[in-house]
Amino acid sequence: MSPALSPPAPALVLASASPRRRELLRAAGLDFEIQPADIPEAHLPSETPGCLAGRLARAKALAVAQRIGVSDPNATSVVVLGADTVVALGTRILGKPRDESEAVEMLSTLAGQEHLVYTGVALARPPGEPCGDLVVSSRVRMRTSTQAELEAYVARGESLDKAGGYALQGEGRRLVTGVEGSETNVIGLPVEETLALLARAFDETAT
Repeated sequence: MSPALSPPAPALVLASASPRRRELLRAAGLDFEIQPADIPEAHLPSETPGCLAGRLARAKALAVAQRIGVSDPNATSVVVLGADTVVALGTRILGKPRDESEAVEMLSTLAGQEHLVYTGVALARPPGEPCGDLVVSSRVRMRTSTQAELEAYVARGESLDKAGGYALQGEGRRLVTGVEGSETNVIGLPVEETLALLARAFDETAT
């Protein structure tokens, strides 16, 4: 009996455990494997929000590409997608709230204000070759909300794994009055720009 052939390596690997990014890529018709990156996400002194999002996206893509390269030196056709989303109100960077109290505090700060959402997207190939990156920003306008409204929203459970403490694709949309730019960027991945970046990377792989 002939030995069983191992399945081919996936063409695309998502270096993120984010369910939002997974859903956006699947809605775009892409097949991929998920291998979350495990990297420190500390904000460096004097680092702007856009630079932070871009740096972390590149670090995630490279970390997973290097891991794949070690385990399978022949996986040269694989493209790894890393992404990171940062919410910024002026110079203040708002990450994922630690608990419900911090989520309410974040949303109270954002209420009635405009803020920016940056998502860095980066691609890499094993064993660690960068092959494209970008940063997309969107402007989000939040309505004024009462403390009771914000506490009720946070109690729904949407806030704790979201930068800025809200989910545009969920009940959090009720807190938003408008978005300038890519809405999928606010959700966690600018789909149109990401697809264009991937198309260039796969074209280079095919040639």
